Amino acid sequence: MSSQPPIRIGTRGSKLALAQSGMMRDRIAAELSRLGGAADRAREAAPLVIITTTGDRIQDRRLLEIGGKALFTKEIEEALLDGRIDAAIHSMKDVPAEMPPGLVIATIPEREDPRDAFVSTRFASLAELPQGARLGTASLRRQAQALHVRPDLEIVMLRGNVDTRLAKLEAGEADAILLAASGLNRLGLGHVPRGFIDPLECPPAPGQGALAIQTRAEDADAAWVAALRCEATTLAVAAERGALVALEGSCRTAVGAHARLDGRRLTLVVEALTPDGARRYRREDAVDLGADAEGDARTLGLRLGEAIRVEGGADILLKD
Repeated sequence: MSSQPPIRIGTRGSKLALAQSGMMRDRIAAELSRLGGAADRAREAAPLVIITTTGDRIQDRRLLEIGGKALFTKEIEEALLDGRIDAAIHSMKDVPAEMPPGLVIATIPEREDPRDAFVSTRFASLAELPQGARLGTASLRRQAQALHVRPDLEIVMLRGNVDTRLAKLEAGEADAILLAASGLNRLGLGHVPRGFIDPLECPPAPGQGALAIQTRAEDADAAWVAALRCEATTLAVAAERGALVALEGSCRTAVGAHARLDGRRLTLVVEALTPDGARRYRREDAVDLGADAEGDARTLGLRLGEAIRVEGGADILLKD
């Protein structure tokens, strides 16, 4: 009999969260089995524990009105700290720039497509939407980026899981919506988008497309954790989240960031916009990564984010 206890994985209960967590559960279970773990059956070696968050319960308001993106992680993080679960799977873009003492992002697996997807039943692209068309999104960043290029659009507040938003689109509540391509792919809905938003022209949310495996600090060096780490994704996310930290990123700030790695050279583009999209503050630079590659990546993000924060000032914060 193995001495390795099961790794209890905390997850939200949406269809997308369960798809993502199920994918990671299978990989964690395989690692535990390879390392002499308790079982080779995923549901025994790494059972999922569904936790309903405040962000899941409240669907009729923007996150910024009820406390920000931390409402998708708070209850799960409490379960980690209490010892009710051993790891948590989050969409990285939902993880706040700072987290509770005692918890860490232990590892980041390989990233999915980071782009925003354009979805419509009638139109092929953002540019083809007619004057005054309704674009559905609850994301301040997507709102600001869309209005920057199409100030005539009417933004319709559209929250809910992927199925809910697609149903609202079908019902005619909006002429088009923007969704994360990664979520559609993980749900087997990669055929749904009519097109994609260029991540260099309109950078996605920092960390979009990546998953975060969060643990207690003392568990971060477990062998199964290291086995799931993707270096390229980790470095890109470090840069993007560095910019997020510098910009005090929250649901009250329209921040986009996209990093790409070519050998040991990391290039990052960061932007922050006024909520109405009228003004955009943007920086791009690159760094050759040294021995402390993750530190170099984060420093690049912090530097570009700080430059934008100084230039944009109060303009980039949503006013009450």
